[in-house]
Amino acid sequence: MAYINLLPWREEALKVKQKEFFTILAAAGLCAFALTFAVNIYFQTRIDGQSMRNQFIKNEIQKLDIQIAEIKTLNDKKAALQKRIDVVEQLQRSRNVGTQVLDEIAKIIPNGIYITQLDKQGNSIEITGKSESNNHLANMIRAIELSDLFTDATPESITADDGSPKLLSSFKMRVRIQGLVNDAATNISGGGQ
Repeated sequence: MAYINLLPWREEALKVKQKEFFTILAAAGLCAFALTFAVNIYFQTRIDGQSMRNQFIKNEIQKLDIQIAEIKTLNDKKAALQKRIDVVEQLQRSRNVGTQVLDEIAKIIPNGIYITQLDKQGNSIEITGKSESNNHLANMIRAIELSDLFTDATPESITADDGSPKLLSSFKMRVRIQGLVNDAATNISGGGQ
């Protein structure tokens, strides 16, 4: 006789397939959730790490800004101190200028030239005097140009005095002081003579 199955096997097979489907669906959802959670945690840790590095950099920038401000004030103080030192050195170098100028003028003035007036204005000297001839005046200008202390000898005027018994010419000349003789250099050169 033929075996007839009267049990609802199709419904049971359908239920088993549905159960497998929902199990696979739940497993896939759980895997997707776990994967999403892991990716989220990974990127969140990366963001947190970058935020910590950014904060560290901001803190270091603030420290450097403070140091830059300190350096700027130190540079300002250094510049002010350097100006003071320069003024003191200038005063030190120029303390004997009058003596050096008179000494140098005595060396460069040849016979036949007579100085009547010296006027110092800043870094230049105006020399007024009388000359027996223009050759003496030219020799004086050459001596000034060879001098270590003077430079830029510029004659301003040369006029002949008709009324004097000796034929003297009046002259006016401007000379610039180019450098000052160091005390150490004068001591060395003065000690050898």
